[in-house]
Amino acid sequence: MVILMNVYKNENIDNILNSNTYPGRGIIIGKSPDGKFAVTAYFIMGRSDNSRNRIFSQNGDDVTIYPFDYSKVEDPSLIIYSPIRTVNNCLIVTNGDQTDTIFDFLSAGKTFEEALETREFEPDSPNFTPRISGILNFSDNDFTYKMSILKSADSDGSACNRYTFSYSPVNGVGHFIHTYNCDGNPIPTFTGEPERIKTSDNIDEFTKTIWDSLNEQNKISLYVRFVELATGKTQNRLINKYNTEA
Repeated sequence: MVILMNVYKNENIDNILNSNTYPGRGIIIGKSPDGKFAVTAYFIMGRSDNSRNRIFSQNGDDVTIYPFDYSKVEDPSLIIYSPIRTVNNCLIVTNGDQTDTIFDFLSAGKTFEEALETREFEPDSPNFTPRISGILNFSDNDFTYKMSILKSADSDGSACNRYTFSYSPVNGVGHFIHTYNCDGNPIPTFTGEPERIKTSDNIDEFTKTIWDSLNEQNKISLYVRFVELATGKTQNRLINKYNTEA
């Protein structure tokens, strides 16, 4: 007997997140069910004090991660970066300072893939955290998008494997890529293709669903952006577990 799996099934994002205490950092890109919005989300989680000591801050169209308490910073190199930047009708979202590499390459007329050929996974042995990246290219009141993961080829970090996934947007469909399959020691790297998920027409509903579904102990910050394709206008939602005004 052959059992055929529905490869076009779209999961609810809360079902995916509720069953995983530590997906790490995650990127979602897709299109709203009504076809009016490009949907993007980025979240971070952390297990160590250094990783948890972070907040998101928005400045114009860009988002940067800063320490919540500068006196507690142990190693800023992997926790302080801009996950969201815009350039040349493109929206870049990544889990590290490769955002700036992509920005610089696109500014020079080069490509997303060319930029990531110069980068590799993070040097945080034994986890060798993957670098995940996404890009939305806007044109003619619509967009296309790509996702990438750079990960170690083995447990020694001896080589880097690079994977890029290209998508034409479909109403109501998003793709979700995250750094880790689940919690562990070392933490197992994400495997396979980005997961298909259901999106939403309502940014507040979508933001709440993601935030409420992330593990309470490990979640840190979430940023969601809806871009109206007809006008280019944006809706933005930002949540920090550690509020600077608290």
